[in-house]
Amino acid sequence: LATGSRLQSTMADNVNEESDYTPGKDELDWGYEEGVEWGLHFPAANGEYQSPINLNSREAHYDPSLLDVGLSPNYVVCRDCEVINDGHTVRIILKSKSVVTGGPLPSDHEYELHEVRFHWGKENQRGSEHTVNFKAFPMEIGKEHLGLKAITEVLQDLQYKGKSKIIPCFNPNTLLPDPLLRDYWVYEGSLTTPPCSENVTWILYRYPLTISQLQIEEFRRLRSHVKGAELPEGNDGMLGDNFRPTQPLSDRTVRAAFQ
Repeated sequence: LATGSRLQSTMADNVNEESDYTPGKDELDWGYEEGVEWGLHFPAANGEYQSPINLNSREAHYDPSLLDVGLSPNYVVCRDCEVINDGHTVRIILKSKSVVTGGPLPSDHEYELHEVRFHWGKENQRGSEHTVNFKAFPMEIGKEHLGLKAITEVLQDLQYKGKSKIIPCFNPNTLLPDPLLRDYWVYEGSLTTPPCSENVTWILYRYPLTISQLQIEEFRRLRSHVKGAELPEGNDGMLGDNFRPTQPLSDRTVRAAFQ
């Protein structure tokens, strides 16, 4: 499970709390199918500083100033948060005020953790959006991730697009690979889903998390369509391979907080 944070200067709107979810305008007219051109509907997707990227660890620039003020997450347990299958991914909408400061972020700003999104492959050889030295992560396989157990246990109730579930408790700290968070890369990029806005600072943690094969299979059982929908020929309706291909680095620099 590749881990990272995208920190955007403006926060997305909260979704409603109904049992069925209605997508907003930025979620229409796009998908991960081959041949779908996001830039036709969302001009920002044609920009120079798009995400995700392949991260070449040997070319990352060590920047000791990143450790002058440590990256400091203040994540709190979320009560009664919503988990949604929106047809593109699974989203956890957080209602508690969890923030992160320090590191590469402006000293007078705190960034709120609004939601968590998952990207996974239909096979273990692919799934993550960012790659490291051209290696993709599937949601890396290993021990059961106890922090995600509250999520994977309700996925059977979210099989179809538009379904949502309230879970009593979720601790976002369980998604952090290291409480000290000293080893990370940072670069300026974009959202990896439409509208692909480029006002995003990406912090990518060096160490991945692990989840079990059984847990990732729960994600792979989800559907990208509403129940009873007639599917186009050749479309099996399974939700997966929901990652954007890597984009050119262009003239950007990836900085590293470690040597």
